[in-house]
Amino acid sequence: MAPTKTKQSYTIPCSSGFRDAVVALAQRKTANVADLARSVILTVAPEHLAAFPDPGDPAKGDRESIIIKSGPAKGRLWSRKPRLQVRLAPGYALPMLRRALGLALAMDEGDISMIFEGLDGAHTPETPEIPSPDDEEMARLQAIVAVLSFEPLAGGVKTREQALHVLGLPPGSNPDLGVLKGRFRMLAAIHHPDSGYGNHERMSQLNGAMDILGRG
Repeated sequence: MAPTKTKQSYTIPCSSGFRDAVVALAQRKTANVADLARSVILTVAPEHLAAFPDPGDPAKGDRESIIIKSGPAKGRLWSRKPRLQVRLAPGYALPMLRRALGLALAMDEGDISMIFEGLDGAHTPETPEIPSPDDEEMARLQAIVAVLSFEPLAGGVKTREQALHVLGLPPGSNPDLGVLKGRFRMLAAIHHPDSGYGNHERMSQLNGAMDILGRG
């Protein structure tokens, strides 16, 4: 039986300004562009992502010049549309990936924010102000974070059992996609590098775990 294709290369045409902003954001977060897109796709509801404007293809005169590295035209200068290259699971449409990256930029710039519901202390429209936690409450929250934290795996997440471990799910279990996304959102709210307890390595391994378990 032929092996299942787990990753696909995507070439995403976009304006040069958008490309440069996305690459700069990934560098600031010590991540890669695929991590940015994946994190948004997994944490933002599909209808909200679909409602975000597609940054679109580059304008007619927006081009980048590269030197061809192989083939009969090797060494020649070639003008082409600006683009981003990412490797993700197969099945995504290019406009969806552009929207996800555009949303990542908007959140980084503070134009859009996310509210994670169902977590202790989460802000809701009915509670416009959240008092600062006292020492006892802070200790309780720190204990919760400690329980939900995991020691990053030295070699990364490579097997299904390792993916279950990273997401805090029982060994040998077979959670459906809804359970996986719910667990990912809860842990991402804690381990995202922008949170008070953020950790890039843990966040990267959470993304890796979803890549493995989300294949079906």
